[in-house]
Amino acid sequence: MNFTQKALPVALCLLLGACGSDNNAAKTDTTASSAPSNPASVTINAVVEHNAQLAFALYSDALTTAEQLHSAIEALVSSPSAATHQNAKDAWLAAREPYGQSEIYRFRAGPIDDLNDEGNLVDGEGPEGRLNAWPLGEAVIDYVANAVDGVAGPENADSLGTLDGNIINDTQNFPTITAAVLKDDSLSLGSDERNVIAGYHAIEFLLWGQDLNLDGSGNGERDSTAGQRPWSDYATGADCTNGHCDRRGDYLKAASELLINDLTLLVNAWNPTAGNNYYTRYIAAGESSLKGMLESMGRMGYGELAAERINAALIEEAQEDEHSCFSDNTHRDIYLNFDGIRITYSGDYTRVDGTELTGAGIDDLLVAMEQSALNTQMQNAFDKTASFIQQIDNKANMGIPFDIQIEVTEHQTAIKETVNALAEQKDVIEDIAKALNITLGDLTQDTEQDLL
Repeated sequence: MNFTQKALPVALCLLLGACGSDNNAAKTDTTASSAPSNPASVTINAVVEHNAQLAFALYSDALTTAEQLHSAIEALVSSPSAATHQNAKDAWLAAREPYGQSEIYRFRAGPIDDLNDEGNLVDGEGPEGRLNAWPLGEAVIDYVANAVDGVAGPENADSLGTLDGNIINDTQNFPTITAAVLKDDSLSLGSDERNVIAGYHAIEFLLWGQDLNLDGSGNGERDSTAGQRPWSDYATGADCTNGHCDRRGDYLKAASELLINDLTLLVNAWNPTAGNNYYTRYIAAGESSLKGMLESMGRMGYGELAAERINAALIEEAQEDEHSCFSDNTHRDIYLNFDGIRITYSGDYTRVDGTELTGAGIDDLLVAMEQSALNTQMQNAFDKTASFIQQIDNKANMGIPFDIQIEVTEHQTAIKETVNALAEQKDVIEDIAKALNITLGDLTQDTEQDLL
């Protein structure tokens, strides 16, 4: 397909200082593969095995960039300044790139959704909620404004049982803030599902703060900046702003440590050399794993991305419904989630160190099954979706972030067309499954919205 981004991984590797590192080289060797010399001979097993190798590469890249993020956070906390604060924010943005692409491995009863700490698959016990849950209940974590742009829900102390204000200022109930504390599901933090206390978006909030800035015109329109948390929120002594700067630093470090721990679980589960792990079982499952690939493509694109992450925000025109509302990085979430669908289909992925992995994809399997016309239909559907997503991404890069795009009529067309194109993609995926004699589950089950 035409939706590629070869330059970005190289730029990220330069940012992280990870280009050509021994660590990345070792990981690349265990996942290296090549495009099939004869696509007409591609088998289901070859497609599934390469897809498992890509999972290991994606999660390994997510782990590498999370480790770089943790190092940047440690530098911020130990030597707070405008520069170390900006470095930490840049590292967060870089870490979101591979993780956003890896989300395609959801919706298939795999490690991200179902792997518990003991390495067993138990429905709903995977680390996804700790890694990427949103919207965030900011008031559970730190100080917030009295009002938010959108429907915030019962995110206040009265709804949170024993919590005295928020975790950072509640020294009585939380005398220390560690990764173990943030992982403790028994904490009495109320029943609202938005009371999330860990993951990428908790870190995002602690780095950027709430994005509640208006343009000053008096008409309630937003400006184009992200959250404006000052670096002095991590300063020491009299320079500390908004109180508890040391505990805020502890929280930030604990959240990034937990992020690394959870990503390590996923890397180990998909490690091709470990043996007797999920990677081994996934490959052995053959057609069942191929079914999971197709279902995740459809469910990720329709229910999760089109409905919950794009359309919900568009309908409400609310920042609280944005995926990355603090940093104004939602355009990248959209781009990367879609690119993850493409990766599963084509078998092609460019790692953060610039290494290009290619191998048997579903497109090759369709050629082998004499379904080239259906492959062309899928590629055309991808290109159509990509054309609208690229418009969203380009506008954000020109200073018109997603939170402005969803409220300004002239920018809403590309967003609406993205939603419709993702819905049309689902129909083609269902046709592919039929051609491969695979019966899929309901690809619309993750949302109650009717997109078309």
